[in-house]
Amino acid sequence: MAHSKAFLVLENFIGGKFVPCSSYIDSYNPSTGDVYCRVPDSGKEEVEAAVKAAKNAFPVWSSKSPLERSQILNKLADLIEHDLEAFAQAESKDQGKTITFARTVDIPRAVYNFRFFASSILHHTTDCTEMATMGCVHYTSRAPVGVAGLISPWNLPLYLLTWKIAPAIACGNTVVAKPSEMTSVTAWMMCKLLEKAGVPHGVVNVVFGTGAKAGEALVCHPDVPLISFTGSTLTAQRIMEKSAPHCKRLSLELGGKNPAIVFDDADLTQCIPTTLRSSFANQGEICLCTSRIFVQRGIYSEFLKRFVAEAKKWKVGNPSDPTVNVGALISKEHLEKVRSYVKKAQAEGARVLCGEGVDSLALPTGNQKGYFMLPTVIAEVKDESCCMQEEIFGPVTCVVAFDTEEEVIERANSVKYGLAATVWSSNVGRVHRVAQRLQSGLVWTNCWLVRDLNLPFGGMKASGIGREGAKDSYEFFTEVKTITIKH
Repeated sequence: MAHSKAFLVLENFIGGKFVPCSSYIDSYNPSTGDVYCRVPDSGKEEVEAAVKAAKNAFPVWSSKSPLERSQILNKLADLIEHDLEAFAQAESKDQGKTITFARTVDIPRAVYNFRFFASSILHHTTDCTEMATMGCVHYTSRAPVGVAGLISPWNLPLYLLTWKIAPAIACGNTVVAKPSEMTSVTAWMMCKLLEKAGVPHGVVNVVFGTGAKAGEALVCHPDVPLISFTGSTLTAQRIMEKSAPHCKRLSLELGGKNPAIVFDDADLTQCIPTTLRSSFANQGEICLCTSRIFVQRGIYSEFLKRFVAEAKKWKVGNPSDPTVNVGALISKEHLEKVRSYVKKAQAEGARVLCGEGVDSLALPTGNQKGYFMLPTVIAEVKDESCCMQEEIFGPVTCVVAFDTEEEVIERANSVKYGLAATVWSSNVGRVHRVAQRLQSGLVWTNCWLVRDLNLPFGGMKASGIGREGAKDSYEFFTEVKTITIKH
């Protein structure tokens, strides 16, 4: 097809310079369905150049003190924050999310990621023990690993890319990052600020392209000893296979099928608005979103009535409209996939109470070809249904009834995933008891998405391997050494 000169054309960032690519991929604006950007279709050659630049930069960067690295991270945070509105506008256009979400969640969190790790890197301690009878003292030291391969997803582009870059370079590693080819613009914008922030050439390299070409080349590269990946469980399986011959260190943050458990003593004035947000925020395209809601039978009818009524109030439309609650899904293919789950549920006898196929969606003229979908609530769905077992990753949630605590714990745990869960109850003993038994890496009670970055983040079962956070990221991005001194 003919490409307009008006298209934004991105370039890889390698060794401190923007480098053109021999071939490109079309990137679409999800809210209009039109091509608006061209992204490098990188492969082995580009990854090789990026890894070489990262290796060359490693000796100098790794020898800098934590304080020196911290100051540079803080400067980069300041520069992104200064351009927050431009980053938010770009993220909204590129990903389809509402401008409000980009302004209040994505970009502020990207800024905070750098500031948080700029601080935490200054406060780690090492271990020391004494064996007086042997005349020995043992202590540990930590050192950066080398070149880190970082692969980030399309749902929270800059937010999750910086969640990887910040701890990696704070610890003294250099990086080769590959953002999703569908949402590359804010990563490219960040690269423009690196030199001004004082990041030496080659410390941060960004190679754009698909997982099949650029991602696989990065994972298979023998000079990249560790890979941090956020994305699908299926892709993670391939990363594990390709990494195995090299015995690479892996951090894998994967999918979820997250339950919310609402007991009959829950405060519905808090529970309903929060569960709406946990179900439909960012179009339901967050790995932590709620997609199974278990409600105790005594309040099931009341909950369902109120929840559906409020879901219908969520406004879907142009992401740049600050009054819109739900933007566009990432792609036409993803929209069709999410819609297919609703059709499957209906075919199985479930009831769609609002949203897809039930209510009409009125869109502005300029958004008629965009990838929009109404918040959808499904009831009377069986636990073995694909809608209750598989990650949908869209604005769809299922609401079912339960009777007893023991029963709901078993049902909540009856999926292959184990990322996050929420529990709603005013009984303190119950929330502690249930939280302990849920097979989830994170459990929120009477809230959702309240995060302390000091604490571990990650999932059980098919939701991932490893944890991220102040201590966990520090341990992942460094090698520990035990040193014994006999005196």
